[in-house]
Amino acid sequence: MKIFLQFFLFLVLSVSVVHADEFRDIVSVSLKKDEVKKILVKYGSVSKLLKFRWTLYKNDGLIIHRSYDRVIAQNILYLRYKNESFRVVLKPKGADYYKVPYLLVQFKKFDFEKDEAIFDLLLSDKSMSVNLKYLKNN
Repeated sequence: MKIFLQFFLFLVLSVSVVHADEFRDIVSVSLKKDEVKKILVKYGSVSKLLKFRWTLYKNDGLIIHRSYDRVIAQNILYLRYKNESFRVVLKPKGADYYKVPYLLVQFKKFDFEKDEAIFDLLLSDKSMSVNLKYLKNN
């Protein structure tokens, strides 16, 4: 019975590793309040602009404003909870419905001394069809 349990545990863990998202690009970004991060997304002959900024850090919650492809949204991100990130689908789903490229913006920490929020930007693009250009902050 013990061997069966060990084999089952090994099988479950190995399957979860195989199906985990592999991120093609990981970039760390720090932003001050109301500082806008702009990322130019290019695929094929299409260019789109992703913009996001944070406006308030209160009660361990960071309020994010973002826009991409004429969609404007607001998120509240927390460090110690499940909602520590938001996902932006970069291309229309089309034929690659289950493998659509996306950018995951993950809130990593808040630096109280510098009054900055630190994010990781993780690009998932298995088809290698999307290019990102990180523009200077304004």
